[in-house]
Amino acid sequence: MSDVQARFGRRLRAVRTEKGLSQEDLAHRSGLHRTYVSSVERGERNISLENIAKLAGALGVKLTELMP
Repeated sequence: MSDVQARFGRRLRAVRTEKGLSQEDLAHRSGLHRTYVSSVERGERNISLENIAKLAGALGVKLTELMP
C-alpha cells in the first residue's frame, strides 16, 4: 500500500462519514461494489480517476475535496 492510497482512503472515509453515508450507500450511489469502496478506504486499491469522479459525484463534492 502506498502512502497516497492510504491518505486518499482516509479522506474518502472522512467525507463519507461526514455525509452520514455507509459504505453500502456510497457504493450504490456511485455504481461501485461495497467491497471495492471498502478496499479503497483501507488504501488497498490504486483507484482510477474515473472511479474517483464517480465517488465524488455520489458524495456531492468536488474532486479536489477528496484529495488529501
